[in-house]
Amino acid sequence: MNKRFIRNILMAGAVTMMAASCDHSLDIEPKYDVVSANVYKDFNNYKPILAKLYAGYAVTGQQGPTGKPDILGGDEGASNYLRQYWQAQELSTDEAVIAWNDGNLRDLHEMDWTPANEFLRALYDRIYYQVALTNEFIRELSDDKLGERGITGANLEEAKFFRAEARFLRALSYWHALDLYGNVPFVTEKEKVGAFFPEQTNRQALFTYVEKELLELQNELMQPAPGNMTNYGRANQAAAWMLLAKLYLNAEVYTGTARYADAASYAKKVIDAGYQLEEEYDNLFLTDNNKSREIIFPITFDGLRTTTWGGMTYLVHAPVGGSMPAAAFGINGGWAGLRTTKNIVNLFSDITGDTDERANFWTNGQSLEINDIFTFTDGYAITKYKNVSSTGQVGSDPTGNHPDTDFPMFRLADAYLMYAEALLRSGNNAAEALPYINALRTRAYNGTGGNITQSQLTLDFILDERARELKWEGHRRTDLIRYKRFTEGSYLWPWKGGVKDGRAVESFRTLYPLPTSDITANPNLKQNTGY
Repeated sequence: MNKRFIRNILMAGAVTMMAASCDHSLDIEPKYDVVSANVYKDFNNYKPILAKLYAGYAVTGQQGPTGKPDILGGDEGASNYLRQYWQAQELSTDEAVIAWNDGNLRDLHEMDWTPANEFLRALYDRIYYQVALTNEFIRELSDDKLGERGITGANLEEAKFFRAEARFLRALSYWHALDLYGNVPFVTEKEKVGAFFPEQTNRQALFTYVEKELLELQNELMQPAPGNMTNYGRANQAAAWMLLAKLYLNAEVYTGTARYADAASYAKKVIDAGYQLEEEYDNLFLTDNNKSREIIFPITFDGLRTTTWGGMTYLVHAPVGGSMPAAAFGINGGWAGLRTTKNIVNLFSDITGDTDERANFWTNGQSLEINDIFTFTDGYAITKYKNVSSTGQVGSDPTGNHPDTDFPMFRLADAYLMYAEALLRSGNNAAEALPYINALRTRAYNGTGGNITQSQLTLDFILDERARELKWEGHRRTDLIRYKRFTEGSYLWPWKGGVKDGRAVESFRTLYPLPTSDITANPNLKQNTGY
């Protein structure tokens, strides 16, 4: 099984096609009740269906880049899971602004979104589409049903791996729901398929559920095998440990009770799992990043087989504009959208990238100050993601539209940074974390010139280092909330709150609202405070 495992979803699409009504984002019923029993009798069908579960983060429908969408309503490409997750995590912060005035997109950076925001709804719908898919797969691979179908021996063992992977993917999506929306509808494989109104859970209960799921399934997943291309792109034990570390690192936000010692413990399990830092930082964001031993859990893309106007197509095209040569990024043209704010630029003493290579800014023709968000040349562009390989080879799509670059959702550098932060916050001796932080800086500085001392390893330093190392990887909103700098006036960035110099916004905006459409459709739901 290789990278094409995730990309080969044609049969899975025929099996798992679902439809969501425009006003009932949770009213997603399988439309294959006549044939599903027959499909699941054949063990050979399980892997393609599992591939569809993974592909739900990357693609938007049963054919690419558009057509036969998995969910209805709005622009299909803009509804992409990764695209909307990235926007919710980045456009609402100092790391990203966008020059497009599409619908209510501007509200994300201005931090004045409402429950009617179509982009937040698209993400919510994608989360619950994934929950619906994984629930059905887990239901069909129960011990009882596997026994009834005579699945035994090696096939039975592999089916259990598949089931554990589906449980991980469900936990991942429920963590996104927990982090972004808080008090959300809750359904598992135990509910019967059919029309019903899901009950609403609260943040504490959902945290407990996700934690319990991950603790139970961690040993049912494949063991970490860094560099093993056979199962690249699939969740293993290290992916579960990363998610547990993230859950525990933010536990005080989610539940009011700190769990930093647990966060340190699981981050260390990842560190000890055999992964290695990529020698060249830039290689982590190119078309052959699938070869990296640093990436623990990616969302995989292929310019010919996973075509979408979201995902990495968006993240490679949208930051290119102005004087930037599209050919250098392996694409046929830029979309002139995404840039960053001066807050992120100012984290680097040398913005050329000659000192710290993570300072990957495009400044030619761009101004540091953002006087007008909708002018692409206001704000520096970031050159992080490209559709070229480490040897300069352009991606496989001859049209130059769809990249081969994978999105590194979890990677080892993040585990290093989480470990250091968790040790500091738990009051333990953080000296053990210093070599890991300096390993990141040695790579970034091509030597020890950027290394720090123990006294310099503070929580403020770690937050800044996370922005330098992980910018545009979908972590910033969660980080700022954990540091109490997201809504507060103690930390401002350009156009925060819709004001050029920034302003504090309402504290309730640490959670996004449940979509109006689902509040209207489901009488069991109560809107988040402030909306």
